[in-house]
Amino acid sequence: MAYKIAIASGKGGTGKTTVAVSLYKMLCRELEGQIRLVDCDVEEPNDSIFFPEAKKVSEEEVRQRIPKINVADCTFCRQCADYCEFNAIVVLPSAGFAEVNSSLCHSCGACLEACNYGAITEYDQVIGKVSCYQTSVGEGLMEGRLKIGSAMQTLLIKELKKKVPLNVEMILYDAPPGTSCSVVETTNDSDYVLLVTEPTPFGLHDLKLTVDLMKELGKDFGVIINKAGMGNDDVYRFVEENAIDLVGEIPFVSAFASCYAQGNLVEDMPMEITDAFNAIVEKLRHRLLVDKVSL
Repeated sequence: MAYKIAIASGKGGTGKTTVAVSLYKMLCRELEGQIRLVDCDVEEPNDSIFFPEAKKVSEEEVRQRIPKINVADCTFCRQCADYCEFNAIVVLPSAGFAEVNSSLCHSCGACLEACNYGAITEYDQVIGKVSCYQTSVGEGLMEGRLKIGSAMQTLLIKELKKKVPLNVEMILYDAPPGTSCSVVETTNDSDYVLLVTEPTPFGLHDLKLTVDLMKELGKDFGVIINKAGMGNDDVYRFVEENAIDLVGEIPFVSAFASCYAQGNLVEDMPMEITDAFNAIVEKLRHRLLVDKVSL
């Protein structure tokens, strides 16, 4: 069974994707290809940008089952609307109107169970797609890409994760930013979560939110401070006062920012950044030993 690490952050722009892609490439050297990267930021997947050599090997649409009410058979009893906890069904008996709002529907099937008149059937609606890329290192990259206009981020992430082969030693999930349901879905089966933050008031504010979320979910987690050397020491004090595992610090180096802007991570990495990631890999090695997983 693969060991799963999620890389998350409370806000965008902290370097979460930078950490996820860089760790994937560096850990490939340790695991000799037995590692897979999964981009769960389905609204804006961009990990593939950093693999210009990657070859797409498969693409599959993901569909959602949406109920449809046949008004010719409907008695407008409103039982289906009462059962729907997402308020996705509108029934107006006086107008002879009954309809499902697909953008609110979670395909739970409660309305089908509630209807005693066989007035509800289902149809498929495409919500996005899952793609697999073969990369020059590792077992490859998988990503979910949400269809424009769809609000089913969590469902697409769930389906993406179902399609990830587990026949590797490690899987890295690049989570969406924030603390919403999509982050919960990404991290819920992770063995360990890396929270990427920055030493600024905004970084600290959002780190506190994600730490609260991880504690509520009961997840093991640690913190990586990106752009170290900028801002102030408040993030460090928060980490120390709350006995949070500080997995590593990545110094702010303008040359590395330039590498990121050009889509180059690892290949042209400045020495101080390489040293920082090597230290993070060593900390993860210790973490895996604690969890009795070999690396």
